[in-house]
Amino acid sequence: MLPLLSHQQTLEPVYLAYLDALEQSEYSGDIDKRYSARLVQATDNSVYQFLPQAVLYPKNQQDIQIALTLATTDAFRSVTFSARGGGTGTNGQSLTHGLILDVSRYMNRVLEVNAEQGWVRVEAGVVKDALNDALRPHGFFFSPDLSTSNRATIGGMINTDASGAGSLVYGKTSDHVLALRSVLIDGSVLDTHPLDAGLLCNPDNISDNPLGQKLISAVAAVCREKRTQIENQFPKLNRFLTGYDLKHVWNDNLTQFDLSRILTGSEGTLAVITEAKLNLTPLPTERAMVNIKYDSFQSALRHAPSLVAARATVVETVDSKVLNLAREDIVWHSVSDLIQEMPGKVIDGLNMVEFAGDTVEVEQKLASLEAVLTEQISKGECGVLGYQVTQDKPSIEKIYGMRKKAVGLLGATKGRRKPIAFAEDTAVPPEKLADYIMEFRAVLDGHNLQYGMFGHVDAGVLHVRPALDMCDVEDEKLLRVISDQVAALTLKYGGLMWGEHGKGVRGEYGPSVFGDELYGVLQDIKGLFDPDNRLNPGKLVAPKHTGALYYDIDSAKRGKFDRQIPIEVRDAFPDVMNCNGNGLCFNYSSYSPMCPSFKVTGDRVQSPKGRAGLMREWLRLLEAEGVDVNALAKAKPLGLLQRVQNTLNAQRDYDYSHEVMESLKGCLACKACSGQCPVKVDVPKFRAQFFNIYYQRYLRPAKDYLVAGIEDSLPLMAAAPRLTNFAAQNPLSQWVIKKAIGYVDAPALSVPTLKQRLDGHASRGYDLAALQAIPEEARSQFVLVVQDPFNSFYDSGLVLRFIQLIEKLGFKPVLLPYKPNGKPTHIKGFLDKFAKTAQSSADFLNQVHKLGMPMVGIDPALVLCYRDEYREVLGANRGHFEVKLANEWLLNVIKDLPAKAPQDKQYTWFSHCTESTAKPNTANEWTKIFAHFGAKLTAVNLGCCGMAGTYGHEAENLERSKALFEMSWQQTLAKIEQPQVLVSGYSCRTQVKRFAGYKPKHPLEALLELANI
Repeated sequence: MLPLLSHQQTLEPVYLAYLDALEQSEYSGDIDKRYSARLVQATDNSVYQFLPQAVLYPKNQQDIQIALTLATTDAFRSVTFSARGGGTGTNGQSLTHGLILDVSRYMNRVLEVNAEQGWVRVEAGVVKDALNDALRPHGFFFSPDLSTSNRATIGGMINTDASGAGSLVYGKTSDHVLALRSVLIDGSVLDTHPLDAGLLCNPDNISDNPLGQKLISAVAAVCREKRTQIENQFPKLNRFLTGYDLKHVWNDNLTQFDLSRILTGSEGTLAVITEAKLNLTPLPTERAMVNIKYDSFQSALRHAPSLVAARATVVETVDSKVLNLAREDIVWHSVSDLIQEMPGKVIDGLNMVEFAGDTVEVEQKLASLEAVLTEQISKGECGVLGYQVTQDKPSIEKIYGMRKKAVGLLGATKGRRKPIAFAEDTAVPPEKLADYIMEFRAVLDGHNLQYGMFGHVDAGVLHVRPALDMCDVEDEKLLRVISDQVAALTLKYGGLMWGEHGKGVRGEYGPSVFGDELYGVLQDIKGLFDPDNRLNPGKLVAPKHTGALYYDIDSAKRGKFDRQIPIEVRDAFPDVMNCNGNGLCFNYSSYSPMCPSFKVTGDRVQSPKGRAGLMREWLRLLEAEGVDVNALAKAKPLGLLQRVQNTLNAQRDYDYSHEVMESLKGCLACKACSGQCPVKVDVPKFRAQFFNIYYQRYLRPAKDYLVAGIEDSLPLMAAAPRLTNFAAQNPLSQWVIKKAIGYVDAPALSVPTLKQRLDGHASRGYDLAALQAIPEEARSQFVLVVQDPFNSFYDSGLVLRFIQLIEKLGFKPVLLPYKPNGKPTHIKGFLDKFAKTAQSSADFLNQVHKLGMPMVGIDPALVLCYRDEYREVLGANRGHFEVKLANEWLLNVIKDLPAKAPQDKQYTWFSHCTESTAKPNTANEWTKIFAHFGAKLTAVNLGCCGMAGTYGHEAENLERSKALFEMSWQQTLAKIEQPQVLVSGYSCRTQVKRFAGYKPKHPLEALLELANI
């Protein structure tokens, strides 16, 4: 039996009292004390897990001031804070056991763009790519780049002094900070910007904040006094060592001082940055990329310095492991033509070289490099196998998209050991990189570890992620050994262990880099800003006399908790366990299909990463209660009366399972996560597993039975469609259904029905024996149409037109008998029923499969269910039947059909979420098909329409469903003439009809029109 689960992680009394006082103040932001919210913020993109006391979401700077001012009272002086943005840190940068100040939910505005002077003013929570979206119309971009740019915030970039591709030309974040506004630990506001040295003589000239005056004067004095030591001690690198930038607070001739340089890279340990003024880079007029292929990764590394010498803007490299993982990912379809295989040769390294600038300059550099590469290939030099050039900007962005996804792709490595971040951003002088990496590889090879490598060879930064199993205690110990070895190795080569992603829990290595004297200066600076060590305590440095750093390499890791889950349970929930926290599901763009529930709520609990984290804790708590989860999944529900009683007591009795349910029921089951996530986390899969167990203890809502039974009941309702529609579509019935069941806007059955439309048609009257009697050579002329519940019963006209199209193309359609697919039962977690339905349908389809005739279905979600959920649930019992999507079948058919002459017909195709993520090449397929029919088809990239099967029909989801439609679909549809709109998913067409007021055509209907011209 599923027991009541309690997490025992109650808030400390001082934090409870503080949060109560904060709620009574003028603070206007959100305060989230839910265990689920705390768990989601307990991890980032690292191996660490620190549970915070609560999460604050300030709406503005005043909220942060109120929160920090309140904490200055004696009663709350032990309350600590850590500012957080996108949560993409790779070493626990913003993790804390205190309070999280998450600025990403509300403080994410672009406040001012000054194109004339080339600067922008932003709030700290704005996402980097969102900022560039706002800047693009002005001809500028914020140039420091990073792989997590679609979810990383500017505040996070400033706090870690982030940089990435192109940093040799574009610099680091600190190189672009013109001014900062921050809230200090006492709640006061400090504005920082460059100051002439002469002003420092009079404190009143430098700030109207008394604490700020003290800080500026003290830091200026000590950094001037220690100038010689700083120059001698700090590594000569393109990258900056976070915590703290003593070197650049003064300019080279000591005429100008800027405290912002101390705050940049301080990882939230000195102040809470709320606003930034940043300088901008003009967008280049011309870009060109050369993808150079090598016989080994070492060849790529050793060739890189000559590429830098060619004055490239960017030189990025990836090894064969990353390339091979990319080939298996959804991202490869977009770059396969740009990184073509070489017959008879193996590509074991790749350098991506970009030139950006004015046209003449780029063309000259490109021609020069091509000449050199061509000569090297002809002579067999430098391990260069070949190269490809692209000057198409969208294609260049696709290459970078693949490179940016590399960090997540490594998490998809098979086996229990996964490449993890802990020594992944080392930096050494670029000329020493190849030798350094050879030693680095020797260290890892000495421990018999697998690893992947990629990074910015132009800046001497290479990302290396050794594969370890953090559930294995011995591997956790090995992490410490390797960390120490790598820290020593980087020092040997005059480099840094933390060259790009911030220091986080690696502060213990600070003294060996800075030296005792300068490390003492850092401690003094921390003491000036935060004497009681309350801002992100335990990171970088601590004030003198407050003890050792609270966090280090050995701090609590996710593996400590995950290893409490038995291996057999971990194996039963692989998607839950494999989430590595890369956070791609936090993609800001409303035009990305990735996780619509997070986009519409802004709540990280409502994300794949959040859901996976909550499920891991659920599995851990069940094990702590002695419950065998695998046995529980096969158990029968409690009796009806017991489930009624448990449901009635749900408001009284805390059960952690309710928090998990609250997160999972918000999922649209669109399966975008299973395709978009680098490690293929499939939330709908474990959601169904959880529902199946949860409802053994509690009552299911009535709408679940309605959805789960729809496939079985449709044939009965279609026997009298007009009567059914009258009974269900009148206002009184709709009101009753909404109030009693929680279901709204249910579509009407098709009239006439499919059976009536095809009355007397040759495609009707399926007869297996007759089909078996058809000679083998004649069977290729037949097409078997596989029915789905939605199109056959709610859009029968589409099925008819598909059959007519098949005939028009010279084939003989046969409508197979309707068999329930089971997808609705799976979505709602009726796993036993789904297994029976799936086996029944699979048995039938395998029988038909033996005919050797193509089977084709119309709705993407249902067809893809045969491939995914059927294989998952039935295993080998699924058989080998294949149901093609209409576009897959047509793409093969048109090879033998004459192309039609070009016509003045244009269409725009809107894809289904499941389709576009599971089969990313679908847009290209439809485009080729329409071109064959003489028409032009344009595909648009959009987010979720908000319907997702039956999600949008559930009353509790109605507002979110509408909001999702408005995010990207509504405005895009408004720009296109209705006859040109084509939508392949049934649920998407239903949503357009509901909120746009018209029913768009399916691509098949447009093709039939073209075929009849």
